[in-house]
Amino acid sequence: MAESVKVLPKDIQQLIDVHEWDMRTREGVQRFRELKARSLPSVALDGDLVYEALIPMQEELIAEIRRRHREKNAKE
Repeated sequence: MAESVKVLPKDIQQLIDVHEWDMRTREGVQRFRELKARSLPSVALDGDLVYEALIPMQEELIAEIRRRHREKNAKE
């Protein structure tokens, strides 16, 4: 999953901050529980669990990032 995010176009990468948690650490397990995730891979956007147990197609992930970015900036 991390690779899917790392290969996103530069203009999309500029819209996001990426945090990757290692499930072999206490912090990683805690974050997994906070998101109420049940399986890997999982992707959260803006603290919301959006994708679980699948790696989305790049176009789908880009569309979701753009949608959330637009909504977030429309409120400001």
